[in-house]
Amino acid sequence: MTKADIISEISTKTGIEKVDVQETVEAFFKVIKTSMIGGENVYVRGFGSFVVKKRAQKTARNISKNTAIIIPEHFVPSFKPAKVFVDKVKSNTKKLSVEA
Repeated sequence: MTKADIISEISTKTGIEKVDVQETVEAFFKVIKTSMIGGENVYVRGFGSFVVKKRAQKTARNISKNTAIIIPEHFVPSFKPAKVFVDKVKSNTKKLSVEA
C-alpha cells in the first residue's frame, strides 16, 4: 500500500476530500520527521513508536583496499510497533497462511 492508496482509503471512509486528506497526511509525516530530526521520539499509542537510535562508533573494513575505516557514532530513525499491533498482525497472518 502506497501513500496515495492510504489517502484514497481515508478519503473514501471519511468523506473528506482527497486534497484535505493529503495535506493532513503530509503534515503528520512532517511533524514526525521534524521531531525525530530534533532528537525527539514520537509515541502513537496502539500503533508504535518512532524512535531515534544511537549507533556507536565502530571499525569497518574496506575490503577492496584492505584498510580499516572508522565509522563515527551516529543516529538512525527506527520504528517499534506496539505489542497490540504486533499481536493483531500475527493473528491475522496466521489466518492468511492457513488459507494459502
